This record gives sequence, structure tokens and C-alpha cells, in this order.
Amino acid sequence: MKGKAQRSRVKLGVPLLIIVCSLFFFAGLFLSPLLFHFHDFGDVGHRRLLQDSASREFGKSGEPFLHSIPFQILSWRPRIVYFPNFTTYHVCEKIIEMAKPKLEPSKLALREGESAESTKGTRTSSGAFISASEDKSGILDFIEKKIAKVTMIPRSHGEAFNILRYEVRQKYDSHYDAFDPAEYGNVQTQRIASFLLYLSNVEAGGESMFPFEDGLNMDSGYDYKQCIGLKVKPRQGDGLLFYSVLPDGNIDKTSLHGSCPVIEGEKWVATKWINDKKQYY
Repeated sequence: MKGKAQRSRVKLGVPLLIIVCSLFFFAGLFLSPLLFHFHDFGDVGHRRLLQDSASREFGKSGEPFLHSIPFQILSWRPRIVYFPNFTTYHVCEKIIEMAKPKLEPSKLALREGESAESTKGTRTSSGAFISASEDKSGILDFIEKKIAKVTMIPRSHGEAFNILRYEVRQKYDSHYDAFDPAEYGNVQTQRIASFLLYLSNVEAGGESMFPFEDGLNMDSGYDYKQCIGLKVKPRQGDGLLFYSVLPDGNIDKTSLHGSCPVIEGEKWVATKWINDKKQYY
């Protein structure tokens, strides 16, 4: 009896298994489009863009191909965008090589009433200004074009690259890149955005800091030498874009930023200041 009952269960089990599998198959057939739709909802436009790109028209000043440059929004106050792997190790090392022989102590744009003596210790890095036209290798030209793509601001509005080196204990106290006419007098051209290309890793310290991010610390008697707030650790080849001016043209007070002291290693960074007017150099 046990043997017969076992064979009966085996005979019933096979058809039952087929029925269950069929149910799962048909359920998947009808439900998967719905699930796929919800899962990829945010990517539908991207897929359509790729499919239609071959036939899409573009303007005389446009480009016939798509770009895929990954980015992360780190903050809306101020507007800060992070670009991982913006360039390669090889490019970073080449930029460092071309800057080394030209390094000089970094200088400050002085506000009314300030002097080199009164601001001593505010910015302790060394640096060199190098324009893309000076670089015969074409590396800076390539980087400059890529920065123009991600900012959508013509490269003619950018200043020459300021290649900076921070050694141990060197830093840049918190400051604004934009010039406040109330402090600097008549401003002919305004820095509206800054792009930092990290040329080296830093073992410890050297972060780019934004102490007023999202309005924090603005009413607390902040010491401009403090390294607090949102901190971005340098990573070789990565890029950081932030805007110093709001869409209405006013200076974004949350764009205060600085460079924390290097604790171990060296920090190399290429800074591209972007202005509201064309630059001639």
C-alpha cells in the first residue's frame, strides 16, 4: 500500500508541477512589462534619446554626438556638482609636470583696506597660471573644452588655469570667489562659477570645504579659519564645480569655501575660474 500511495503521489506531482510553472510563466509574461515600466520610469527619456540621436538635427554651434559625463549633485545651497573620473591619472601627472617649474607663492585679491601683511597666512599654497594656448600638448585645451560642456558656459569666459600645490600645513582660509563691489570697489567682470580638477590624492586633510552649505553656521560667528561644513576629499582625476552667483545675479552667500590644511601628503589642484564676461589673456 505504501508503494502504491507513493507512486500515486509521484503521478500527481508531475502534472501539478507543470501547472504551477505555467502559472508563473504567464504571470511573468503579463506582469513583467508593468514592473519594467516602473523600474525604468526615469530612464525612458534616456533610451529614447539614444534611439533618436542618429536622426536629430543640431544647430551650427552644436555637436553631432551625445556625451555621457557622470555627475552627482552634492548641494543646492550653494550649487555644487561632483564629477568622478573627470580625467585620467596620465593627464593629471602631465599637468603637474608642466606647473612645477613655474610655481610661485599664491597671491590674494585684496579688499579695500587690506594689505599683504594683514592677510599673511590666509593663503599659503604655491601656484602657477597656465593658459590652454601655452600648452602645446593639447591637454589643457581638452580639459577646458570638457569644462565648457558641463557648465554650458563658453570657454572664452574662463580665466587661465591656476595650478596649485598645497604642502603639509598649507591651506586657504574660507573666502568667496565672487567679488563684492562693497568690498572690492568697481567690479568690471564677475566670477560666477569655479571648477576644481583634483590632480592628486591626499593622504590626510586638504578637503575642499563649504562651511555655509545649506545655510549652516551663517549666524554663529563663524571663524574663517575653521575647517567645518561640507567637506570634499580630493581624489585624483575628479572634478568639482560650484557656482558663486545665484541665477538672479547676486552673490550666493552660501558659496563661502576654503581648502583645509594638508595633514599628510601633497594636494595638487587645477582651478578654472569662470566669469560673466569674455576673458582676454
